[in-house]
Amino acid sequence: MIRILHTADWHVGQTLRGFSREHEHRKVFGRLEEIVVERNVDALVVAGDVFDSQNPSGEAQQLLYNALVRLSRAQPRMTVVIVAGNHDAAGRLEAPRPLLEAFNIRVVGNVRRRDRRIEAAQHLVPIFDAGGAMAAHVLAVSYPTAACLPNLTRLDGDSGSPVIAGVRSLYAELLDTLREQMEGLPFVLTGHLHVAGAIESEGAERRILVGGQHAVPHDVFPTEASYVALGHLHKAQAIGRDSVRYSGSLIPLSATEQPYAHGVTLVNVDGAQVTSEHIPIDRPVPFLRLPESGDMRLTEVGDHLTALGLQPDLPINEWPFVQIGLARNGLPSGFREEIDRITENFPVRVVDTRVATIPGALNETVLTDPLIRLAERDPEDMFKLAFEREFGAAPGVAHLNVFHRARAEA
Repeated sequence: MIRILHTADWHVGQTLRGFSREHEHRKVFGRLEEIVVERNVDALVVAGDVFDSQNPSGEAQQLLYNALVRLSRAQPRMTVVIVAGNHDAAGRLEAPRPLLEAFNIRVVGNVRRRDRRIEAAQHLVPIFDAGGAMAAHVLAVSYPTAACLPNLTRLDGDSGSPVIAGVRSLYAELLDTLREQMEGLPFVLTGHLHVAGAIESEGAERRILVGGQHAVPHDVFPTEASYVALGHLHKAQAIGRDSVRYSGSLIPLSATEQPYAHGVTLVNVDGAQVTSEHIPIDRPVPFLRLPESGDMRLTEVGDHLTALGLQPDLPINEWPFVQIGLARNGLPSGFREEIDRITENFPVRVVDTRVATIPGALNETVLTDPLIRLAERDPEDMFKLAFEREFGAAPGVAHLNVFHRARAEA
């Protein structure tokens, strides 16, 4: 049996509304060190978006490489496999490959072709069990740029999207090319893209596929794969079948991710039997919503902040992140300035303020009210309002499921 720790979307170097996340990254990387030792991990897979920017700062790069070295030293026999995501510059990520391979770290960037054939060998990474025997492989595939895919014009005649056909063809070609080298051993496939039907984080994840295509169906991944380790979406979730999973990000990367249980996924592969376990990672810094449910008046903001009982001398990197939900009724036009005035007296970092929509009615006032920006309107709330206006009743679970699928595919 082998144990693979699936993680993704580290976004090293991220700032949230101007606030650095370095302190949090250091803490969660320390927890990763503990997990790889506690669970005797054979391989660590990072499924893309290692950095938050294609041009990461020197500090962000130093933070990443220090973390990788510490992970390698914590579990020396562990293989680390990193693929590039849409936030990463694949060439930059691959540049220190000779040095990283000395620590048993494999980095896979863009698909390369020679004479129209994939240079497939770089994508196949052997995984060894605790006894040193080769027990599985990782077939590592990065974010599929247009250059990675087959000639899309050749696929224009196919039914459906040529981009989806191209992604399907890419995985099939890699598997066909490498099948003999895998010697019948189990393999884990990686992917960094949006699979249709999965839950995305509003405002945090870019629509990334070429040609305007937003998502691919889960059946683009060959069923022979023991497990598909996905990156790009920040909520841990299975999609289509239990072995196709997003591990989610290590920390909340936007205010809309406040309810998520962030962490990593431990995958046990024992021949044909595959099981997975979500391992939560405690947040190094609280990420709060005030109030916990519903909304409050502007005049109540100070009382809610006081009730937190925060120490005034907290270092700024330990200040909680706060999302504020405000009732719309009676809200003055200068409420944002008033929020800033109130919160400057508390050790908190306000990263989002949401204004409630009017329940039970969808009208031009709701759609055009200058107090509420488009980014502050939840599409699901708008759907619920439209449904109630049309049918005179709230949508049920089945209606919401259809809406979520349509939203993912739209």
